[in-house]
Amino acid sequence: MTQIPWCAGKLLVWVVTVVSTLAESYVAVAARGRGQVAELTAAKKCEKYAEISTTHTFLPIAVETLGSMNESAYQFFDDLSRRIGDISGDSRETSFIDQRLSVTIQRFNAALYRETFVLHDDSDL
Repeated sequence: MTQIPWCAGKLLVWVVTVVSTLAESYVAVAARGRGQVAELTAAKKCEKYAEISTTHTFLPIAVETLGSMNESAYQFFDDLSRRIGDISGDSRETSFIDQRLSVTIQRFNAALYRETFVLHDDSDL
């Protein structure tokens, strides 16, 4: 949650969810198109936290492991980078945020991939 009002005098509360489009439960939704799993996940979060929206600005950020996000997350990061750019005077803020997000997703995917390896005890060899 932000410590200063984000929009219309309300504090911003966000929840970040990373969802695998390769999971069996999401394959059919993912086949509909880019970002579909993220949109579905964001909608579920909005339902779950509906009460928060009465007192705060609520933002679900759903990131697919293959890189897509829900539309409101894209809008948020564009707005955030614009606000940062207005203060810093650097027009590259959007690129910087995009790069940071990309690296974070890659690191997360690498950790998931690493977890698929089965570790064997030396005594099993």
